[in-house]
This record gives sequence, C-alpha cells and structure tokens, in this order.
Amino acid sequence: MSASGTVIRNTGIVYTRMLLTVGVSLYASRVVLEALGVDDYGIYNLVAGVIAMLSFLNGAMTISTQRYFSFYFGIGDPVMQRKIFNNSLLLHIVVGAAVVLVLLALGQILFEHFFNIPTDRIDVAKKVYILASLAVFFSMISVPFSASLNAHENMLWIAVVSVIDAMLKLAIASTLRGGAFDRLLFYAIFVSIAGVLSFALYAGYCFVFYEECRWKVSSDIDRTLLKELLSFTGWNLFGAACAVGRTQGLAVLLNIFFGTAVNAAYGISNQVSAQLSFFSTSVLQALNPQIMRSEGMGNRERMLRLSFTASKFGFFLLAFIAIPCIFEMPALLNLWLKDVPEYTVVFCRLILLVALVNQLTIGLQTALQATGKVKGYQLVVGSVILLNLPIAYTSLKIGLPPYSVLVTSVAIELIACILRLYFIRVIAGLSVGEYFRKVILKEMFPLLSACLVGYLITSRVGGDYRFLLTISVSTLVFGIAIYFTGLYSDEKTIVWQVIDKGKKWVAK
Repeated sequence: MSASGTVIRNTGIVYTRMLLTVGVSLYASRVVLEALGVDDYGIYNLVAGVIAMLSFLNGAMTISTQRYFSFYFGIGDPVMQRKIFNNSLLLHIVVGAAVVLVLLALGQILFEHFFNIPTDRIDVAKKVYILASLAVFFSMISVPFSASLNAHENMLWIAVVSVIDAMLKLAIASTLRGGAFDRLLFYAIFVSIAGVLSFALYAGYCFVFYEECRWKVSSDIDRTLLKELLSFTGWNLFGAACAVGRTQGLAVLLNIFFGTAVNAAYGISNQVSAQLSFFSTSVLQALNPQIMRSEGMGNRERMLRLSFTASKFGFFLLAFIAIPCIFEMPALLNLWLKDVPEYTVVFCRLILLVALVNQLTIGLQTALQATGKVKGYQLVVGSVILLNLPIAYTSLKIGLPPYSVLVTSVAIELIACILRLYFIRVIAGLSVGEYFRKVILKEMFPLLSACLVGYLITSRVGGDYRFLLTISVSTLVFGIAIYFTGLYSDEKTIVWQVIDKGKKWVAK
C-alpha cells in the first residue's frame, strides 16, 4: 500500500477507535463521579494526578523509542530495529523499577506535607497511591511494544486494545453503583488491573508477529546505543516533565488553596480536553511514523511538508468540536454530569483554549523529534512552560480566582509556539513565513467563522437544546470554510480519498 493510502487507512482506524473510546470514557467518567461523589473523585484525581507527574516518562519514552524505530524503518535496517527494541526494553524495565521506588519513597512526604485530604480518607488515599505507583511500571514497560506497533503503522491492534481498555473501565464504573465496599479503593484496584491487561495484549502481539521484538540480551545489548537512547530520552523526559509538572502542579496548588472540590472541577476539565484532543491525535498517530521515516530516508522536504499537514489538520480536527463546546459548555456539562462542580465550566473553556494554541505547532513538535536534535529545544520550551507554576502561585496568593492559573497557561502556550517555530527554523531550515502562509493564516478564517456562528447563536437563541443547533451549524460553517479557504488542492484530494474509502467500507 502507498504511503498516502496507509495514512488514510490508519486515520480511519484511529478515528473509529476515537469515536468509541471517547464516548465510552466520557460516560464512564459521569458514572464514576456519581458513584464516588465530588470529594472522593477529587481525591482520586489528586493522588493519581501526582503519580502522573512521573508517568510523563511514558509519553517521553514512547516518542523517543518510536523515533528510533521509525528512523531505522526509513533506512531499512532490521538489525538496528531489533537492537533498538532490546535496548529500549531493558532501559524501560530499569527506569520503571526506579520510578516505582521513588514514588513509594515520596509518598509519605506528600501525604504529610502537601495533600489536603480529609482525615477519614487518608488510609484509602494511601492505598490508591500505591496501586497507581505499581500501575506506572506496567505502563512504562509497554512503551517499546506500543512504539513498535506505531513504527509498523499497525493502528488496528492499538485501536483494539484501546477499545478493550475503555470497555473494561466502563464495566468497572458500572459496578461502583452497588455494594458495601469502599468504592474509591475498588475503582483504583480494577483500573490498575485493566492497565496490566493492556500491557499483556501489546506485548503478546509484538512477541508473536514482529521479528525484531525478540528478547536477546547477550547479542543485542549495546552500551553505546543505550547511552544514545538515554540521552535522547533524557531531554524528552525534561520537556515532558515540565508539561506534566505544569498540569499536575496546578492541581496541587488548587488543592492547597481551595481543597478537593476544586480539584474535581480541574480533573473534569482535564478529562474533557484529553478526550476532545483525540480528534487531533488521530491525525498525528497516522502521520508521525511517516514524518520520522522521511527524516530517516533523508527526505527533509517531505518531513517538513508532512509536519505542516499534521499541524493544520490537527488544529482543524480539534477546533471542529472544541469551538462549539466552548460556547455551549454549561449545557453540555449539565447534560453529561448531574452535579457540576463549581468552576468546571470556566476551567473547561480555558483548558480547551490551551489545547487549541498547542495545536498550532503540533506537527512541528514531531518534526523536531525526527531530527534527533532536541536538547536546546526541550531545555528552553520546557522551562518556559514550567514558569506557569510560580506565576500561578503568585496569582492565587494575592487572591485571584482559581481560573487565573489557566489564563496564564494560554499566554505561556503562545510563547511556547513561537519558540518551537524558532527552533525548527534553526535545526531543520523551516521558513517561518511559509509556515504562517500555509498553516496559521489558513486556519484563521475558518476559526473566526466558527466563533462568529457560536457567538450569534448563543447570544440570540434560547432553549434547553440550543446546543444541538450551535454544534450542527458551527461544524457545518467551519467545514465549508476549511474546504474553500483552509486547504490546498492536494489536501482536498486527501479529503476526498478519505471520503471515498469510507463509502467503500460502508458499502461492504
């Protein structure tokens, strides 16, 4: 199958997965909030969120491992592909074990000096913390397997595992409605078990079907390669630590100043952003292997062109649903949740704005990874993103409302986008003017059209089901504006190819 055909097929697979998992996950979140209550739900998001401060290792190591896999796929070197897998797996086992030990050692300090948790829930919260810490290990050692699947562009098995995981979590959430057990502890136990099962499904498939995924320590462990992987991963870890440190650091600050109820609102808003971001993630998952392979083949022009496409389509796909949701957030949250915690509406709106700004340069982030030159980029951009925490602390200390921390996040994300443009220009020779013409300016008219429609409807039309009108009209206008003003002729061709393949699939 051609590269474009593979991208189209994988985009369809990832989109189907997205529709299933997003719907299931959002409904499961509602069930969990109802069953646990605002305080226990806030405790879970706080404790599991702090664990996520170190599970950022997962994302950073995934992109690092996938970069090396895809790069050597582009070169066509099966021996190096096997070495990458074996060295990466060893690295993940060692780092994963170290992370769990660090988490367990830090637990007592966090509970005594940082967490603001009701006394009668401390013991359960500690058990949740231990379970989440152990789940991190299995999540981390699954990285070489998921990276191999991505390098092979096997989005089908990734989709199968994701749907199984979402359905399991829905089943777990449903069982919370009855029984005399501690619901928070029960939920934490079985969510952890679901994570272990996902690891087993990834690993089992790769061991059976991919030759390079064979454990051969004696012949394939290479100290030089390990050092290279560790260096590249280390700088990615720094960047990911800054991003997750911002997200979860804000959760801790909000907990210190306002308690667990505001944590529940913040946790819900992060979940809304994560679920809606699947719309853009689908394009990235389909394009990332091609971007990295292009660099491996020495075709930097194609690599940059694909990164342009990833940024543009990633932004459009998130904005398609995020813009009407921003305007109709109160109605949508009331429909989704029976009890909407205070500040949830404004948190959701601002976090979606942060996500939209990030999408402006999302493809360039992959392009920077593909070049392998990430040290200066991660050091500078990561440090800027982390500035959100001292600014947020100062804002809350002088009495500004909770949502002020996210207003700052929007401004800082804009600065980060400018810095990404600078680094890709220096490292890969990107023309900033060309990027503005072909990506940023092409996004502006469709965006303004959708915002104008959302504003006019929400300011002049009332009714309980107005959100249906806002979403349908906004997406229609946005789609038309994208087609006629946001796409070039070759991009329109890709759109029609996707539609034609979809029709053929439905016909079968």
